[in-house]
Amino acid sequence: MSGAGQATSRTVRGAGRRARADFSGGVYGSVLAASVLIGAGTLGSFPRVELVLLLLLTALVFWAAHVHAQLFGARLAQRDLDRRAALRVCREEWPIVNAAVPPALAVAVSPLAGLGIRATLWVALAVAVAGQVGWSTVAARRAGASWRMVALTATVNLVLGLLIVACKLFLTH
Repeated sequence: MSGAGQATSRTVRGAGRRARADFSGGVYGSVLAASVLIGAGTLGSFPRVELVLLLLLTALVFWAAHVHAQLFGARLAQRDLDRRAALRVCREEWPIVNAAVPPALAVAVSPLAGLGIRATLWVALAVAVAGQVGWSTVAARRAGASWRMVALTATVNLVLGLLIVACKLFLTH
């Protein structure tokens, strides 16, 4: 195949992968991270370390649960499970973990900004909500949605994120 033919073939394969990309795990992981932040009211002696670990470990547990559910569902559907299929499912569900990383980083670097733990929780929550909106926007664009649908999904996810913020306000005041 010529160089131009190879490039075209790669472009088509890349477009196919992007069209199949499912970023719902990223949205889900962002909501999960925000929920962890709301529930993290009482932290021990090392609140930032504990919060970073809580965010990342919770995401890993939920990732493993999603992988298990997908693989178990495949078994129930009587599809053969091989190593390649298992690795594909692990990779497809990984955005759940990826979504927890930015809020965890916000917590980890908060001392550099001189933030107390309360302010740190709010900043990390804002990062999680921004991630939720970002993941949904990327998912919509990669799926080929119109700009109107992209705006709609971003708005819906922003409203959902603001509902989480409202829960935090309600629980802390």
